[in-house]
Amino acid sequence: MLSRLAVLVPLILSISTPSAAYWKGFNLPANLPSGACKTTQDWARDFSVLKSLPGQFTSARLFASSDCGTLANAVPAALASNAKLLVGVWATDNAHYEAEKTALLQAIQQHGTGWIIAVSVGSEDLYRGDTSAGGLASQIREVKSLLCERGACGIQVGHVDTWTAWVDPKNEDVIRACDFVGHDGYPYWEGVSVEQGLNAFRNNLEKTRNAVNRVKPGTWVWVTETGWPVTGASFGLASPSVANAQAYWKSVACESFRGAHTFWYTTQDYASSPSFGVLGPDFKSLYDLSC
Repeated sequence: MLSRLAVLVPLILSISTPSAAYWKGFNLPANLPSGACKTTQDWARDFSVLKSLPGQFTSARLFASSDCGTLANAVPAALASNAKLLVGVWATDNAHYEAEKTALLQAIQQHGTGWIIAVSVGSEDLYRGDTSAGGLASQIREVKSLLCERGACGIQVGHVDTWTAWVDPKNEDVIRACDFVGHDGYPYWEGVSVEQGLNAFRNNLEKTRNAVNRVKPGTWVWVTETGWPVTGASFGLASPSVANAQAYWKSVACESFRGAHTFWYTTQDYASSPSFGVLGPDFKSLYDLSC
């Protein structure tokens, strides 16, 4: 899902550009499907399973740093398996945000920074309306400063949100603060049929890129969440099924992995509805994950 991100050439090419070196992996929750917090052994199994899949994935995105001891438990497992992490810092609720910063800095103090791909401050906060663009931009700059004070100025810091948030002019301050922009896009939630899923995905990604390049040219847009459910209720023309999830993977994942840093949603969530997980309770693939 490559060398240090600070030396990468800005990604302004289309999603279908020839293969290059991109981070590719999955979004990993800090909880098991049962709701229990993952232990270091659980994280180790996650990384082992990802590496065993056809894509031999060695990267993952985490949503938070302190929740369920995310970094305290995940980082030792990541280091043991040579996995790299897109770290999440939850941005809403001041007490939560403070705990997140503390957990991140403690992990860096204990383990260095070699396991970090980048840091995302917040996840879909703008979409939910949980914060203001100015407030979130300040948090992004604060986390950058904290990292730099610890000799980690080269770590990129950005934010993950929906494409609808990125194209909203009132959120341009966040784009200006970001080293990278994380794009979340789900054609399923737009009620689009799986046959139109690739076109919808491409169109929305292009809208995000255009908005970003108008505000801060050359800033890379990463695909931080997308997927198709295997079970659950239909939404408009979008129908969950293993066959449809397979079709969406073959069209969208295989293309995105070749043209952008991409983190798929998700590995296991079989207790949820709709369920987007690519793995069953036995940790075996529900469909063909080759490209």
